[in-house]
Amino acid sequence: MTAATKITIAELAAQLRPALLRLTRIIRNQRVDMSVTLTQLSAMATLRKHGPISAGELAALERVQPPSMTKVLANLEERGLVRRDVHPTDRRQAVLAITSAGEELLESERRSRDLWLTRRLATLSPDERGLLQRVLPILDKLAE
Repeated sequence: MTAATKITIAELAAQLRPALLRLTRIIRNQRVDMSVTLTQLSAMATLRKHGPISAGELAALERVQPPSMTKVLANLEERGLVRRDVHPTDRRQAVLAITSAGEELLESERRSRDLWLTRRLATLSPDERGLLQRVLPILDKLAE
């Protein structure tokens, strides 16, 4: 890179942010079941990652207000994607867990997005794919 083509960190951020947002939005829209919202998918993914937890804990992890999470969970329970169980040590409380149907839906959504991205990556040259592979650790570092 020559001195004439160097850009400031702020200029790099201004160019990188919209490109990442566009790509993320497109990937998120590669959906199998549009009747399940992205918020609902996120809640199910959090339940899969953290195991059975209370609605309050889930709301905190998802950074939403408990009443909003209650609506999300009611819909997911109604569809059989999440189940409510008695808390193992405090029978007055409930814990929520993803069901096998919820797991299958998340896996189907992941496969759909991976397939779309695989097809897009196939349009790139081997050199471009290699460059992306080398950039991955840097993107992971930015995400920390």
